[in-house]
Amino acid sequence: MIGACSVRVGVDVGGTNTDAVLMDGREVVAWTKAQTTADVSGGVASAIRTVLEDAGIAPGAISSVMIGTTHFTNALVERKHLSPVGILRLASPSGEALPPKTGWPAGLSGSIGDHVFLLGGGYEVDGREIAPLDEAGVREAAHTLRNAGIFAIAIISAFAPVNNAMEMRAAEIVKEEFPDAVLTLSSAIGRIGLIERENAAILNAALSDLAVRIAASFEEALRGLGIEAPLYISQNDGTLISAAQAAAYPVMTIGSGPTNSMRGAAFLTGLTDAIVMDVGGTTTDIGVLANGFPRESSVAVDIGGVRTNFRMPDILAIGLGGGTRIHLDEALYEAEAIDDAALRIGPDSVGFRIVEDARLFGGDTLTASDVGVALGLARFGAPEKLPALSDAALSAIASRIRDMLEEGIDRMKTARLDATVLAVGGGAFLVPDILKGAAQVIRPPHAPIANAVGAAIAQVGAQIEKVLDYDATPRAEALDAMKADVAAQAVAAGGDAATVQIVEVEEIFLSYLPGRAAQVRMKAVADLAEGGDRVHADAVAGVAHAL
Repeated sequence: MIGACSVRVGVDVGGTNTDAVLMDGREVVAWTKAQTTADVSGGVASAIRTVLEDAGIAPGAISSVMIGTTHFTNALVERKHLSPVGILRLASPSGEALPPKTGWPAGLSGSIGDHVFLLGGGYEVDGREIAPLDEAGVREAAHTLRNAGIFAIAIISAFAPVNNAMEMRAAEIVKEEFPDAVLTLSSAIGRIGLIERENAAILNAALSDLAVRIAASFEEALRGLGIEAPLYISQNDGTLISAAQAAAYPVMTIGSGPTNSMRGAAFLTGLTDAIVMDVGGTTTDIGVLANGFPRESSVAVDIGGVRTNFRMPDILAIGLGGGTRIHLDEALYEAEAIDDAALRIGPDSVGFRIVEDARLFGGDTLTASDVGVALGLARFGAPEKLPALSDAALSAIASRIRDMLEEGIDRMKTARLDATVLAVGGGAFLVPDILKGAAQVIRPPHAPIANAVGAAIAQVGAQIEKVLDYDATPRAEALDAMKADVAAQAVAAGGDAATVQIVEVEEIFLSYLPGRAAQVRMKAVADLAEGGDRVHADAVAGVAHAL
């Protein structure tokens, strides 16, 4: 019998497939994998309806719904649905050497416009002011943007993660002059580096209007299904935020797809440290599980051609998926030997058109899935429609695929010993059982929908980054205080206090500062508490700041 308070629905919207799973506690009760539709929200509703019908339960039995979406990634890549952004940088006079949006792709920069205000303000790394906040300048900028009809505004102050007081004061002034403005504060999103954090804040502001509409469309879809349970959106680091928070900070959800797969792989296997290969329709995403969570990228991350520094998983994406095109002259399909130069794997893919273009479905494009079925690694489609392929051709293609995956393992490993590899995703059958650099390859049950499982079992979390002065406060005392802060914010985000865990502590001593100072980043997670959706607005604001 399905429990009344533990039934979750997880949905992962990818470029090729929309996967959904219904879980009762730790048990997968029903799942579906369907093609992603142009009307993404409609596709999400259809997938949820399918798992409800398959499980035979009423919408009222659902306790929560978690969705990972590619909406915002696609908007940045395609330069669509972006809002013009007013940019207030508080770092003058020293912070004017490199103007905002330097190095951006012209198309993306043009979509956002050139509404830049360089104003006095900001801090040094040790908290000293660069200059007093130019309040008159902020007020004039807000007035100008209001008259121009620019509602999305990004406010960025030098070293705001150390001290966000100027960003907060600037936000108050802007709201006084322009109450309808939608504000993004850089201290709520990125790390200490000014340019990358500024880029992240600008992208977030550009997505703000779309984010509100997407969150509303998801909520409307759930209402249409009769589901009254709270909606959460999965973040880049594998934790959840409410739909309202996602509407305010959409960039925090951009990398949720690979993250969901990795968290799902950890849950399905019970392993916390491994390499995960998520083979989709177009790419294979390779990431590292550390302590049950994806290893975060420690360097600037490129989003739509823009360098950013907010939390993103460290993922290597290679052009190999179920829909990847196999470039081999048809005249060589039955050859007794294949020259290396005659064969190329991808990186192009038929993507969601696989059911039309692949040989298995009567199309005229040889894909990796066709080869997998020909090799007996999977059974679907119409194998009788496959062309005749010689043993030499099949062996050459399989060998090339193996080389691509082994190179990926080698690039992601940080230890000499062989790693455990978890193969998930709809194309996991393409991962051989034996790989150089892998101690073993595990294919967990429900591997094709590990991404949706990862969304369904996601926890809430919070993260703080500070510069600590150990001469002012003893190290142990300072770290304990920071742990208490981040744990409290995880609870404020809807977490169960009894389940809070500090899962990551990164400490870098800053030798260029006088005394003993360190930059510390700390992350806490917790299971979702019953009623955790009813987060107080003040708590949301506090967590958003920590994120």
